[in-house]
Amino acid sequence: MSTSASCCKRIKRILLKISGESFCPPDSRGVSMDSVNHLAAQIVEVAKLGIEVAVVMGGGNILRGAQFKASNGAGSIQEATAHYMGMLATVINGLALQDAIEAQGQVTRLMTAIQMDAVAEPYIRRRARRHLEKGRVVILAGGTGSPFVTTDTAAAQRALELECDLILKATKVDGVYSADPNKDPNAVFYPELTFEEALRQNLRVMDSEAFAKCAEHDMPIMVFNFRDEKNLVRVVNGEHVGTLIRKERSDC
Repeated sequence: MSTSASCCKRIKRILLKISGESFCPPDSRGVSMDSVNHLAAQIVEVAKLGIEVAVVMGGGNILRGAQFKASNGAGSIQEATAHYMGMLATVINGLALQDAIEAQGQVTRLMTAIQMDAVAEPYIRRRARRHLEKGRVVILAGGTGSPFVTTDTAAAQRALELECDLILKATKVDGVYSADPNKDPNAVFYPELTFEEALRQNLRVMDSEAFAKCAEHDMPIMVFNFRDEKNLVRVVNGEHVGTLIRKERSDC
């Protein structure tokens, strides 16, 4: 049985969710242009196939809002403020990714939920859809523009708004396992799951709010290893890559 998301439906538009760690080597912080160029090359290759690509990224390589939770004394940063700082970190990543993609000949648009006209367009759903239709890679920064909302939830929200066919969640492992494969050698790999199965086993594919949105609206999620530079193209070409989560198992 194929786990391809395209075995029954051709993929036309995807939402790629990438973490901040994609922007730097393992166990590092900041922005490494080698890492960004590696990521950009994969996105450009997919765009050249005629796939419409929207990207939502994290900012944890620069700053995580959660890192300020423990400090609640006098003069500490409020948690809401820390979340806004994290949103701004995603804009920094977005600018780096935009330049890397355009250096490879692919037109982009950087859009942000927090208005900053000097560096990006404001996110407007209809405008974003039009950019995608014109073949531009749309980079979506700033989360949803609200604190206490993860970039996973922003990815689910944007994928639904833009009527994407699939969310591609890029990770550093091959897909979804029963436990952390880096810690448990007996962890079981799941090539395909239903939303119900993932919830029942508490597999934490995405944060609970994001996952609930996808389950409610039957938005498929493909979890795959972005370190393999060919995986993104394999997914959109319908190959068996990573773990596919959707309402029902494939019967193609």
